[in-house]
Amino acid sequence: MNGSSFGNYFKITTFGESHGAALGVIADGVPAGIPLSTEYIQTFLDRRKPGQNIYSTPRKESDLVEILSGVFEGKTTGTSVALLIRNESQRSADYSEIASYYRPGHADFTFDAKYGFRDYRGGGRSSGRETAARVAAGAVACALLDELGIKVCAYAKSIHNHICFDTKDYLAEHYSIEELVSMRDKSPLNMPDAEASARSEEFLNRMRKDLNSVGGTIECVLHGLPAGLGDPVFEKFDARLAHAMLSIGAVKGFEIGSGFGAALLTGTEQNDPFYTDEDGTVKKRTNRAGGVLGGMTDGSDVLFRVAVKPTPSVNAPQETVKKDGSSYTARVTGRHDPIIVSRAVVVVECMAALTAADALLGNLGSKLDHLKKIYTPEL
Repeated sequence: MNGSSFGNYFKITTFGESHGAALGVIADGVPAGIPLSTEYIQTFLDRRKPGQNIYSTPRKESDLVEILSGVFEGKTTGTSVALLIRNESQRSADYSEIASYYRPGHADFTFDAKYGFRDYRGGGRSSGRETAARVAAGAVACALLDELGIKVCAYAKSIHNHICFDTKDYLAEHYSIEELVSMRDKSPLNMPDAEASARSEEFLNRMRKDLNSVGGTIECVLHGLPAGLGDPVFEKFDARLAHAMLSIGAVKGFEIGSGFGAALLTGTEQNDPFYTDEDGTVKKRTNRAGGVLGGMTDGSDVLFRVAVKPTPSVNAPQETVKKDGSSYTARVTGRHDPIIVSRAVVVVECMAALTAADALLGNLGSKLDHLKKIYTPEL
């Protein structure tokens, strides 16, 4: 199987299946000297792990991370960082019936079409549980960004049609990162708006009784990135972000800045006016570009959104077919999230951090001045 790696300079490769022995990730290109501990990585995994409330799967996994290599005396060594998360709650019997039919909304049919074989225990590599390895790697990227004063914050912007605040305003433009994190962490759905969270919880309780699921959107802000990250053609910063986000199984859409709303604006409405502040720094008065111009960061907050589909595993009857082509009515049993959005918030955050870390390292050779600072510091 190809396609288990992401990144060019800060490169990660994940492995493992939903109901296998473990999940893991190897991160290459991690600079030496970054403070890193299992406790730090665990704070990210704890935000993603299942069984935290009634809005996530009841599958119980502690998701304890083990650092196998690349860290010595509390700091990265410059060699590959290998991380392991052992599966503790495999109940493959929950999925035995699935072997005979294709679940709507899942990769069952496409796996069979591609490989002629599939791991039906929760979807194997196509399971959302694979994202635990991404989160572990993203925590390493966040540790690097922390050292550079760069912050990443994601939150649930909407659950179904219950939206945080005014849909015309971007939360990140009106609150500091610290305020957003504080508001988000008070909600079981990771929504930084108490009223919207309460409406969403009431709505989700009705959906759970109807044996149904719902989707929503996640918004993310990268604060403190320098101008000039990314490249103007195939390696655009926003293109790499889109790649990162759409690689998450539940994500069905990506937009940055004004996004699809830009189609409804004129040129003068979409363009962000420049000005020079009292320190002589070039800035923008608005941020409809979302912090990226011509594929390169412009020094303002990078702000983007993703659309997350409803959980495809629902106990309500769904029309499908068996492997032999005969008709079948499926009722997917087992332990499933009534909504993916809330647990996917930290996944989006970590994939954004990995994109930023990769771009930062890739930018080191863009100017001769950068190389002179490293190799001829005496000049």
